[in-house]
Amino acid sequence: MSVTEGASLEGPRATTRAATLAGSGALVLWAFLAPLSRLAQPLPSLLLTGLAFGLGGMLALGLVAARGDRPARRVLRALRQPPAAWVHGVAGLFGFHALYFAALALAPPVEANLLNYTWPLMIVLLSAPVLGLPLGARRLAGVGLGAGGAALLMAGGGAAFHASAVLGFAAALGSAVIWAVYSVLAATRRFAGVPTEAVAGFCLASAALSLVAHAAFEPAAGPIGATQWLAIALLGLGPMGAAFFLWDVGMKRGDPRLLGTLGYATPVASTLLLAGFGLGALTWQAGVAAALVAGGGLLAASAAR
Repeated sequence: MSVTEGASLEGPRATTRAATLAGSGALVLWAFLAPLSRLAQPLPSLLLTGLAFGLGGMLALGLVAARGDRPARRVLRALRQPPAAWVHGVAGLFGFHALYFAALALAPPVEANLLNYTWPLMIVLLSAPVLGLPLGARRLAGVGLGAGGAALLMAGGGAAFHASAVLGFAAALGSAVIWAVYSVLAATRRFAGVPTEAVAGFCLASAALSLVAHAAFEPAAGPIGATQWLAIALLGLGPMGAAFFLWDVGMKRGDPRLLGTLGYATPVASTLLLAGFGLGALTWQAGVAAALVAGGGLLAASAAR
């Protein structure tokens, strides 16, 4: 192989690595979702989601407008997407959160989270038939280790799937399916051309739906204090703002198989953060789960190389 041929291959590989790193940044930000949500208590979940989505979407549109001249045209270009792109984006963002919160309301949180965190495995498995990406033994072993670590962490105190909570379990699985399908479809030919800036519009539409759902299904909230507004602002900047844009870049131009495997690091990192902020206890399950997730990520990364 000539030097020129080697450089031509290295360019796409470098782009894929950078995009995968961006997607990993979303996973890091999502680890802060639980601590910040705790900080925002006792705000109802859908109200918090709507406010955070709205702030994240408005900030993103502001950044789009600030990038160069003719800001109004840039904003309109970001929002002027085909109906299928809007259905895909809003169903992914709002659908996932709506079903997840319904699962937490209808089922025990440990079992609901266990079922919800099947989405990383689904992303890895869907990458083969939908995107035509090979899996291989090391990738499957890596995602298996990550799934085992997350299951050990969340079921450390024991889990029982009672028939009385079947609707909640179905909602938890439904939210996982929605997020996995949304993520993988973003990389398909039909949606890969949708600019990442369009996620700002999807966030704003999801904010509106979340606030409507809050008014319909949740009790009215009391006055919002300074600490809660701080939590909303941080959520809108990070886990429910920038994270969705980084994830879009990662899924469209990165390695969805590796990102799916690394997705199991989010609950582990979140648990460690909660313990670090004094909001939870650090157990031996967290240490073992961290080791399993790290090992799974290394296996998947070595398969990518």
